[in-house]
Amino acid sequence: MAYNYLIDVDRCKGCGLCVTVCPKKVLEISDKVNTKGYFPAYQARPEDCIFCTTCCIMCPDVAINITEIVEETATEEA
Repeated sequence: MAYNYLIDVDRCKGCGLCVTVCPKKVLEISDKVNTKGYFPAYQARPEDCIFCTTCCIMCPDVAINITEIVEETATEEA
């Protein structure tokens, strides 16, 4: 299964809770400021992500989403 990982950088306040709870240490706080003046989290090592959703659960601002990518299969005609 494939997953889509998205951090809404304009929603993130850079609290660091997601960084703290990530079991694979994938996330870090950016050195770039978002539109609201915060330093948001970002995936520093996306290849290490196991899509456990712990970061999504911990985020108080609901700025992180992990969704399953549904692959369309061709329908067979009988």
